[in-house]
Amino acid sequence: MSNAKERTALLKRLREENAETVGRTQALLKEQKRVQKLLCQTIREKSKTVPEIAEAVDMPTHEILWYLTAFKKYDIVIEDGMCGDYVLYKRAEEK
Repeated sequence: MSNAKERTALLKRLREENAETVGRTQALLKEQKRVQKLLCQTIREKSKTVPEIAEAVDMPTHEILWYLTAFKKYDIVIEDGMCGDYVLYKRAEEK
C-alpha cells in the first residue's frame, strides 16, 4: 500500500473514531462563518459601534466585541473613529 493510501485510510479511521468531536467542530466553524458574514454585512456600508452592531444582529455586546477583536487582529475590520465613548468599526478594504 502506498503512503497516500495509508494516510487516507488513517484519516478515515480517525474521523470515524472521533465522529462526535468532528461533528461539534464542524458545527462551531459553520456558526462562526455565519456570524462573520452577518457582522461584515452589517458594517459594510456604514461604520457602527458595538452596541449598534449588537442591536442590528440581535446578539449580546460581549460576543460582538469578541468577534470584532478577532477580526481586527486579522485585518478583517478596522477602527473608523469614535462615536461618543464608542469605537466605530467598518469592514476593511478587500486586498
